[in-house]
Amino acid sequence: MRTLSLILLTISATAAGASTDTSVDAETGLATWQTETAGIQVRLTQISSDQARAFYLARGFSAAAAERYAAECVFMTVVRNIGDKTIRHRLADWRYTPAGQPPRAIRSKAEWERLWQKYGIDEPARIAFNWAQFPVTQTFAPGDWNQGMTAYSVPRGGRFDLRFVWRTLKDMNTGGQAHSGTIEQVRCTDDHP
Repeated sequence: MRTLSLILLTISATAAGASTDTSVDAETGLATWQTETAGIQVRLTQISSDQARAFYLARGFSAAAAERYAAECVFMTVVRNIGDKTIRHRLADWRYTPAGQPPRAIRSKAEWERLWQKYGIDEPARIAFNWAQFPVTQTFAPGDWNQGMTAYSVPRGGRFDLRFVWRTLKDMNTGGQAHSGTIEQVRCTDDHP
């Protein structure tokens, strides 16, 4: 059974008291980090460089462009509203902190778009890339969730902490209270592009 292929370990607690749970898929060796806090669940699952490369080659990327993306530390990112209030996130507010370095913003879709244009990637392949990335901003009603890729400029096997930010909404147009949480000691895959 699939449930037997996961090994769950609790590795750390954030200041807000939420823990980061880590699981490793016994078949692939890829790890997942997940935390739940104040009505939100955030999960990062490693994507190997081979998976990232193959995904974009199959969508029309050149070998050089697919290799450029595969060289990043790539994760499948899932956000789920597990609370009873509507929430909204802006990826521009999230920060990751590689070990021993200052916090960094996640590269925006606009920055990737400029890079892919320099590589001469056709528009259909760029659209496929955009759709596969985690949304720049999104509103989640209770029970809503979404997923997409996020990439971090961290070396293979390197670690970072991810600080994610969201707001509870008073109504669909008015931002309420700001919240943040952290997934600690996330590790990039050890495979080499």
